[in-house]
Amino acid sequence: MTDTPTLPEGYEFSADADRVDADRVHRWLSTDSYWATGRTRETHDRAMAGSLNFGVYDTASGEQVAYARVVTDGALFGWLADVYVDPVVRGKGVGTAMVGAIREHLRPYGLRRLLLATEDAQGVYEKLGFRPLDQPDQWMLHSYQ
Repeated sequence: MTDTPTLPEGYEFSADADRVDADRVHRWLSTDSYWATGRTRETHDRAMAGSLNFGVYDTASGEQVAYARVVTDGALFGWLADVYVDPVVRGKGVGTAMVGAIREHLRPYGLRRLLLATEDAQGVYEKLGFRPLDQPDQWMLHSYQ
């Protein structure tokens, strides 16, 4: 079992979708990500509505500093998507800790697999137990069993 990294002091993880700053997250994803550039707000809102939404927040200001969502059937499968960390806090371990917290949040669901795709962050996800599929340049898998 892979250990779950802890967030740096001054940050907190939340699975409360009501805390997500949807405006900020849409701006991040639609203007500063390689996978969602140009995503419309309507599409973004629909994606969030059909997903479990997670955030990391600065405990002093309450400001959101990271986001991710999971599309799941709640029984067998989950898709980790839209993992984003504000450039101001990158390099502090916030993203790795957030994904680890998400993985643990999902554990009681009994999912067999949590899947994701990434062009450039395989090393980050490998630390959390994800492993390559048939196309390792694009896909990663974390198996719960």
